[in-house]
Amino acid sequence: MNHQHQPGAMQSQRPRPQSALEALRTIEHTEIAKYCRSMHIGGELAQTVSVELGQGQTMWASKGSLLAYDSDLEWSLKIPGGAGKAIGRMMSGETASLTYIKCTKPSSKLVLSANQAGKLVTWDLANGPIVCTAGAFVAAMGDVDISVTVARSAGAALFGGGGLFMQRLSGTGIVFLHGAGDFIERQLGPGEKLLVSTGNLAVFSGSVQYNVRGV
Repeated sequence: MNHQHQPGAMQSQRPRPQSALEALRTIEHTEIAKYCRSMHIGGELAQTVSVELGQGQTMWASKGSLLAYDSDLEWSLKIPGGAGKAIGRMMSGETASLTYIKCTKPSSKLVLSANQAGKLVTWDLANGPIVCTAGAFVAAMGDVDISVTVARSAGAALFGGGGLFMQRLSGTGIVFLHGAGDFIERQLGPGEKLLVSTGNLAVFSGSVQYNVRGV
């Protein structure tokens, strides 16, 4: 398997007719329409996401991910959640500020990129909050809370590849995530364990506990 990032189990608060990985890749049109006019992920080696926003619609993007946009689209660097959360994001390996994008015309288009090879996927936060490692968060639409969580053990923080601080995404909306390779899904049952090579964990649900061990 030629994969570099591994999402953990993602628990849903409502029944899903598809797996967590399929939910990452596919969002119903009715859900997308709440936050934008259209959305499409394209490309093979280094994927991009094209978004069309309607008037008054907004979104957050990681700094440097705005690849191209219509000239009438407004954007600026802002700090969501204030200085406290900005410090936490910096500790998690991200920038303090994010790009705040707003459409002031009936329709504006933009293209986002993670600026490195790999795959882009989406996640509807109605399926539950998630935790992502440094570099995995690309953008968010809706009322999304972008906060920071602390690794559950010193060993995982120092040697697990995720760092001491990671980003926790919750609320209502859609988030865009990046992995430097294809994603692999693994649904963990109660008490089930999975060994993952350090540096290959991309995103997992908040209910998953992790640590490091020698091999």
